[in-house]
Amino acid sequence: MKRFLNRSARVVLDTLLPPTCAACGTEVMTEGAFCSTCFQTAHRIVSPSCYRCGVPLENEGLGGTQSCCAACQIHPPVWRSARAAFVYDTWSRRLILPLKYSDHTENAAVLARQMTSAAEDMLRNVTLVVPVPLFRTRLWKRRYNQAALMAQGVSRLTGLPCVVDALQRVRSTRALARLSAGERGREMEHAVRVRKEREARIEGQALLLVDDVLTTGSTASACTMALMMAGAASVDILVAARTGRVDEQNPRFVQE
Repeated sequence: MKRFLNRSARVVLDTLLPPTCAACGTEVMTEGAFCSTCFQTAHRIVSPSCYRCGVPLENEGLGGTQSCCAACQIHPPVWRSARAAFVYDTWSRRLILPLKYSDHTENAAVLARQMTSAAEDMLRNVTLVVPVPLFRTRLWKRRYNQAALMAQGVSRLTGLPCVVDALQRVRSTRALARLSAGERGREMEHAVRVRKEREARIEGQALLLVDDVLTTGSTASACTMALMMAGAASVDILVAARTGRVDEQNPRFVQE
């Protein structure tokens, strides 16, 4: 009876307020779906991509036998592997920035669905989901942590348990967007730790660390090192979007 009432309520709601494309607002058939234009425009990251950092590769040959970009071969990240649903570009920003700054929390479920689809193989090797934390003053101002919302979405879709408060930022950091890779790394030093009361939950687990965007990896590295120091067996990264590309002549991250 309850299921019937839920379906009936959904039919009425869809009639009064038809579902719209999460990216552009065009009317669509199903809640959380993309319109045909956005579906074709979205720059999804598919194979080939770097196994370690998730950056898209122009061809499989660039990744070699380990499917690893040149930058990660020279400077391997501290985490095990990374996946992203989209390239961080004008299109994906239309989903991520409203979630992050404009209270469009409904976008978290849309992104979580795309992230889960992009990481099917990786999800078989993890046992617990944790989000990248916000510092308390930023959390109070925003009222929610967008990474935690996406982590909970991934948890619901996969059945994996999620500990939303496993990590904490112990000091405020400057906004990283305009900082260089080196400045980001220094800014994040000793900025993240595992909560004492969550250490037992982390120990021995294969963790999936969830965030909105992976850029230079400074935040992901700080979180990974904190988790590994607390006894995690491994850490893999899952994000909504991946920025940067690999310069083949001089292997490094190049910001878009």
